[in-house]
Amino acid sequence: MSGTLVAIYIAPGPAEPMVPVAEVKAVEGMGLEGDRYFLRTGTFAKKWEPDAEVTLIEAEAIDAIARDYQVDLAAGDARRNLVTRGVALNHLVGREFTIGDVTLRAHGLCEPCGHLHRVTGRPVEGPLKHRGGLRAQILRGGILRVGDRVAGTS
Repeated sequence: MSGTLVAIYIAPGPAEPMVPVAEVKAVEGMGLEGDRYFLRTGTFAKKWEPDAEVTLIEAEAIDAIARDYQVDLAAGDARRNLVTRGVALNHLVGREFTIGDVTLRAHGLCEPCGHLHRVTGRPVEGPLKHRGGLRAQILRGGILRVGDRVAGTS
């Protein structure tokens, strides 16, 4: 299993637009430096758990909802931190994987919710069901860069 990190997004506050960055520091126990959850200001920060330090989504899922449901959603509008291509994220649940030099553990699916619908103004709950991405914990931090390889480790 191997894919590529094609985009990185952070948002400084809840419901604020996601900002694309070329690289970001991933910190164990915190998340992505500068992101709303790293700063504990995100919409779901009160429920913060280590398993949600980083969120990921497949670029293919975004492409599919445009094709299959005519829901035009830019990658950043999905409100996930990392966008991958060429890796089946759902298959990583319960497993460790790497992106570049950073090691993560996928704890569960990041299903779309009413909040995502409200923020985007698009009907995403149905189209993204079971393909809304992953919630992951940072096990070994480092710098994530667009273009980094995504690979399974266990």
